[in-house]
Amino acid sequence: MRAAAGPGYLHEIQTNRNRNHRPGLARALAMSDDRGEIPTVKNFLELIKNCLTDIREIMPWDLEERLRENPQLLIVDVREPDEFAAMHIQGSLNVPRGILESACEWDYEETVPDLVQAREREVVVVCRSGYRSVLAAHSMNVLGYQNVVSLKTGLRGWKDYEQPLVDQAGGAVDLDDADVYFTPRLRPDQVRPHPA
Repeated sequence: MRAAAGPGYLHEIQTNRNRNHRPGLARALAMSDDRGEIPTVKNFLELIKNCLTDIREIMPWDLEERLRENPQLLIVDVREPDEFAAMHIQGSLNVPRGILESACEWDYEETVPDLVQAREREVVVVCRSGYRSVLAAHSMNVLGYQNVVSLKTGLRGWKDYEQPLVDQAGGAVDLDDADVYFTPRLRPDQVRPHPA
């Protein structure tokens, strides 16, 4: 996050907001119903579904092909650092979903220069199961990235397609270990309560 740097700081923030304005309100109004109300999203999966109208997804075999055809392709892994350290696609760039938008811009503590400079590169966003990557790809589209897609099925699908993963040290991850790692484990308090 940026640190306040004097009395002109608030003016600078407002100037940057005006300069970087995107037509999000116009899009929201275009989505409004005939009463002028913007539809509300009711849950996480509906939010994902809503974002899918604006982004493209590719399957793991498509990513394998794209990597062969375009060695300059940038894979952005939006999982948390501990998830990335456990296993990831070799050569991918870890930019956690929580800082993605500021990592895509200059002048922030979270700025990732390779990502800022990738607005015209082919970018594939990945996560564990393909949901966070949809949200991230949507944000990147809004921020002006020209050729960004999300990996449908995420790294779980990449692993199921028997593609390689590496650990933090660059060593190969056994796919059976990856299978255990990617198996969801919900605590009882995370499961939807049954109606009484």
